[in-house]
Amino acid sequence: MVRLLPDSRYFELFGLTPALNLDLKDLEQRYFHLSRQGHPDLFVRKSAAEQQTALDQTALLNDAYRTLRNPVRRAEYFVGPDDKQSAPPPELLEEVFELNMAIEEGERSELEVYSKRFSVMLAAADAELATASHPDGIRSILNRRKYIHNLVRDVQKALHA
Repeated sequence: MVRLLPDSRYFELFGLTPALNLDLKDLEQRYFHLSRQGHPDLFVRKSAAEQQTALDQTALLNDAYRTLRNPVRRAEYFVGPDDKQSAPPPELLEEVFELNMAIEEGERSELEVYSKRFSVMLAAADAELATASHPDGIRSILNRRKYIHNLVRDVQKALHA
């Protein structure tokens, strides 16, 4: 099930409006500012409950920062989890069949061609993701990107076997 509105907790933590495109320098500055304010070392003389709260808040802040600074993870967070299994992109089915044959036959030169081709496709999906705005479109790009990423991984594995 695709959520139509983004989970805004991570964005709110940094005082940001939920968006796919963020000023990463601004995000980093906000992160360092909040990190200094709530660092657990500042709570060593406080009660155990306050120390634990500081640790929990720091963990949340670190998770939020790691998620929001990465464009793919930010997009995944923005649209929320996808509970359904996605089908392979139809435009890749023939290439996947041919790739599997090349892997089976150990055709190194052909595998290198696939590696380059899929890497270019992955970069194109990343560029498309940077300009997407509708949750359904974002989810579609993320699904296609994930599938292509797996193809890149499979080709690299076959090349280094």
